[in-house]
Amino acid sequence: MQLQTRKDFEALLQRILTPLESLYSPEGALLFLGDTGVSYPRRTAGMEGFSRPLWALAPYWMGGGRLGSFEEIYRRGLAAGTDPRNPEYWGDPGDYDQLFVEMAAIGCAMLEVPQIVWQPLSDQAKQNLARWLNTINHHELPHCNWLFFRVLVNLALDSVGMPCDLQLMYRDLDEVDSWYVGNGWYTDGTPDNKPQRDYYIPWALQYYGVLYSVLAGERDPARAEKFRKRALEFGREFAFWFDKNGAALPYGRSLGYRFGQCAFYSACVYAGLEPLPLPVMKGIIVRNLQWWCTRPIFDRDGVLTIGYGYPQLYMSEKYNSPGSPYWGMKTFLVLALGEEHPFWSAPAAPLPELPALYAMKSADLLFQRLPDGQVNAYAPAEVERNEHGQFSEKYGKFVYSTRFGFSASRSNIQLEQAAPDSMLAFVIDGYVFIRRHSDRFQLWGDRLISEWIPFTGITVVTELIPQGQGHIRRHTVHSRMACTAYDCGFAVPRFAADASSAADGATARAHGKGLSCTVTGQQGGTGVVIDAWPNTNLYEPNTVIPAVRYDIPVGEVTLTTCVESACE
Repeated sequence: MQLQTRKDFEALLQRILTPLESLYSPEGALLFLGDTGVSYPRRTAGMEGFSRPLWALAPYWMGGGRLGSFEEIYRRGLAAGTDPRNPEYWGDPGDYDQLFVEMAAIGCAMLEVPQIVWQPLSDQAKQNLARWLNTINHHELPHCNWLFFRVLVNLALDSVGMPCDLQLMYRDLDEVDSWYVGNGWYTDGTPDNKPQRDYYIPWALQYYGVLYSVLAGERDPARAEKFRKRALEFGREFAFWFDKNGAALPYGRSLGYRFGQCAFYSACVYAGLEPLPLPVMKGIIVRNLQWWCTRPIFDRDGVLTIGYGYPQLYMSEKYNSPGSPYWGMKTFLVLALGEEHPFWSAPAAPLPELPALYAMKSADLLFQRLPDGQVNAYAPAEVERNEHGQFSEKYGKFVYSTRFGFSASRSNIQLEQAAPDSMLAFVIDGYVFIRRHSDRFQLWGDRLISEWIPFTGITVVTELIPQGQGHIRRHTVHSRMACTAYDCGFAVPRFAADASSAADGATARAHGKGLSCTVTGQQGGTGVVIDAWPNTNLYEPNTVIPAVRYDIPVGEVTLTTCVESACE
């Protein structure tokens, strides 16, 4: 898909949102897009479906765009959803309610286009909407990026002269500031409890901070300037997360928001910030959107599905409803820019020259860029203990790749179901155990070392050393039991026209769709090819995983494995 002009971006927005137009409830307040379950009531899921397209619609309206009957739908929906007498009332929120998440898009719409979503409402509808939004000031919220939802809601309420709590808003902002760890990076909550750094920094904490610097710059100039400076720092490093082919690094939770990966750069363009030259930021946005447009992420009716590279529930979180993927619409913030903005005429420039190896210490990741275009990130498995699900797969792999993706386990009772790509998997009594988190780790300029326990009585120190067309893994294993371990490479497409796989001696290799991975044990071991169960890999529904099988004795043993990968 061509993406250069404002009209090109508008056409993509229309392609994504037009299929929804006929699916809203009679009063417009609910949008049900599927029947899969989620950890909150169905009505809340319908409200989520209603809210999330606003992340794109409000900027689009702000820039002068119009699309079907969406304006009328949203005015009716806002009135009906906040009227306790209406059968489509969204309900009275309670502590930690998902409804607070969805309030943020409404708050931004009120700030950006009050003439569309606020001023045309009746006096009673305005009172109902303001009362409902203000409930966010009277309930407990998780102390993470959710605090920014309350910030945005209070800014919106204050902008229309309705009751709000600005003192609480400033306390929330102070708390967010306490999570700052340097170089533009935050943690999504207190660093002790939530140490991992993932996409919640660019598409949440940084995104909202940049929005705040625009929407509240006059009332809070010092804080706005702080957010802008941090965005400039962050934006220079975040470029490492993108492949020259447009793919962003698949890493961490909430990957079902897909093209929200480049939303931070949209926010920078909207705010007039240039952590990278404008054409370079445009290139990141354009290529990422184009990469996603080549993937089967829509159903036959044109509705976004739950998944990553294709419809796939196995990788989802418990808070992913059928409407959740539309969180990615935040990337369309650039549509707030008028036709005359230089963004629309700028070329989509390539990424700048980036070093082949870069230790991103504020994010605890070691990045490797290979000549054939692969971007690999070596991760320490530093994560919170209160997991959202499948944290082992989303944070604990040794390496994350923009070309191979990663696999999400279906169970730990069979190696093929576990699909433990890019992991050292121990098989004990028929069960598979892998790295869930590291007790200690060291990120050096040229390697990453972590200490972890896959099973009581087994301790592993893993040294990951990028070199050549891949990396060396050196595992020092202390075990009180004899068992088996599989050192696994990347998952490779299985049923491609060029697919092949084989094992010979201490080597296993696989090739498919122009991708290849070879794994070799340098001190013994036996090469094997694991037929992963369908729908485990984020990129491809069918894959094989080359691996080396090791016998682990009682005592201490050192395993050295070479992993090489290539793409055509």
